[in-house]
Parts: sequence; C-alpha cells; structure tokens
Amino acid sequence: MTDPALPPLPSPYDRWFPGSPIDGTYGYDRAALLGVPPAAEPDGYADLWRSWYERAREVRAEVVLEPQGRHGAHDVSVVTFTADGGLRLRAWVALPLDGPPRVGVVHSHGYGGRQTPSFERVPRDAAVIFPVARGLGALNTGVGAPDTSARHVLHGIESVATYTVGRSAVDLWHAATALLDVLAARDAALGELPLYFVGTSFGGGVGALAVPWDDRFVGATLEVPTFGQHDLRLRLRCTGSGEAVRHHVADHPEAREVLAFHDASVATRYLRVPTRVECALWDVHVPPPGQFAVANAVRGPLLELAVHTAGHADYPGMARELATAFAATREHIRSAASAPTAAG
Repeated sequence: MTDPALPPLPSPYDRWFPGSPIDGTYGYDRAALLGVPPAAEPDGYADLWRSWYERAREVRAEVVLEPQGRHGAHDVSVVTFTADGGLRLRAWVALPLDGPPRVGVVHSHGYGGRQTPSFERVPRDAAVIFPVARGLGALNTGVGAPDTSARHVLHGIESVATYTVGRSAVDLWHAATALLDVLAARDAALGELPLYFVGTSFGGGVGALAVPWDDRFVGATLEVPTFGQHDLRLRLRCTGSGEAVRHHVADHPEAREVLAFHDASVATRYLRVPTRVECALWDVHVPPPGQFAVANAVRGPLLELAVHTAGHADYPGMARELATAFAATREHIRSAASAPTAAG
C-alpha cells in the first residue's frame, strides 16, 4: 500500500513506482526540461581543462596486454596502462575479428563499475576499450579511489586539482591513448583511427567533461549523464551519488567552488563534435533537470537528443527503448567516423 504521507506521483509513474519517496520528474515536464540552462561557467574553466589535457598527452601509456579470448565479433584482452598521477589502471580492450577496425570506441560505465564488457552499442568493425574508473570494480577496486559511489564522488573534493570526478575524466584520455597504442602495435599501417565516446550515468558525466578538449574524438553518446547543473542538483534529493554531494556541500560550502569546475553542463558548451544525449523524464538516481542541462548546452546542429521514459529503473517498454537506443548509437558511431573531418 502506498504511504499516504507521500505526495502523489504523476501517471503512469504512480503505477510503475508505487511508494517511491521521490517524484522522479521533480515537477518538470518535457517542455520545462528543455528549458533548463547549463550552469554558470567559472573563470578559468576552459583554460584549466585544456591544461590538464595537454599534460595528459605527454604521458606514455606503457600498455601490457593479457589475452582473454573471443567475445562475439571481437578478440578481448585486459590491458594495463598508465593513467593520471602515474596510476596503473586496467581495462578491457576488444579488437574486431573480421578485419581492421574503422573506428575506436572509448566506452565508460555507470557508478556501479563494470563487471564485463558490453557490446550492445559497439559496431562489429570498431576497436573498443572499456575503461574501469579508478577505484571501481571489477578491475580497479581500491586503486586510486574508494570503491563505493558515495565515497568515490567525494574523494579529493577538497581541491579542484584532486577531485576524483576530474581525475576520472582525465583517465579517459589515457584510456584513449592506450587503445591507440594497442592498435599501433598490432598494425602500424592503420594510422590513428578516429575515436568515439560512449558513457552512461557516471560515464556520461565524466565523458562530457573529457570529450570537448580532446580532438581525437569525432562523436559521443552520453546516456542519462550525471554531474550536470550543480546549482539544481544541490537542491534536489536523489538516490544516487548526488545525495552524498548534497549533504557534503551543506556542511562544507567551500566545496561548491570545486564542483563548479566539474560541471558537465558547462563542459558540453565546448563540444565541437556530433553528440547524442539520452535523457530520462523520470529518474530518482540522476535528476532529469541535470541530465537535460547537459543536453541543452550542446550547440543545436551537433545535438541528437533521445528522451527515455525513465532512467535507472525498470519500466514497461524499457527493453524496446533501449534496443532502439543501442541501434541509434551504433549508427551515430558509423556516421561520425565516416564524416569528412573524421576521415582526415
């Protein structure tokens, strides 16, 4: 029975999520969500991220491969590479079995970490690296950061330079370098392939932070991205990592300045590549206004917006929506990789 003290949920969510302590629409309809602006940009934001990228490109990946066997259309290995701060992080790398790859994909994950590679959004002819964020499972538990989302999202928040959200975004550049090094070692004649980014939730947020500054990327898919519009996020109760941040900032208001330099909705203003953003109308884990702020900041001609009925929850029709989204990302990758700028 629904707790009578809880406010009524909008239909059909009242049937799908009875008793939810949070209205996952947060009172926003689709029109209101499309009007959510990005956060204000702090002075020095772009210069800081560009300087981080320049330093990252100077780091040698020093890849080491451990073959794991075949997975569908790909040959899979575990790769160890050098990342931000000298950490040795592990990831899965998968190379197509049917011929040389046409594109490289950097495929991040949500805050639960990644237990195995997932190929639903990956074309058969793509080489792909599945980086696992510092500290998270299954490959990097306890390496460089805590292994739970509530602790991970606060790690290093005392400083812009040490905050783990930013460090995790920088790690994506190192993962991209590792993938290209693996490909060069396998076939030097390939040259440097265009890269495409895929990330969901946590991965969508750190990807939004990383992709704008790296001209190796020709496109991106950001699914239900987090870390967008902290001005709103800090006012909205949720069940995801944002709740730990909200409580922390209430006790440590100085952390708000650190968050300003890690706002995904500010970063996506700087995107210069075709970007598919998948946002949810209902989501108690990553509030939809923050997701849409990330999408709304992308310059119009570059944005392909897909709207899901809900996020971070099971709901009727979810399998159909996701199958459509998976196919759309694969097509977006093919299109971005074959564009004249990607072809060189």
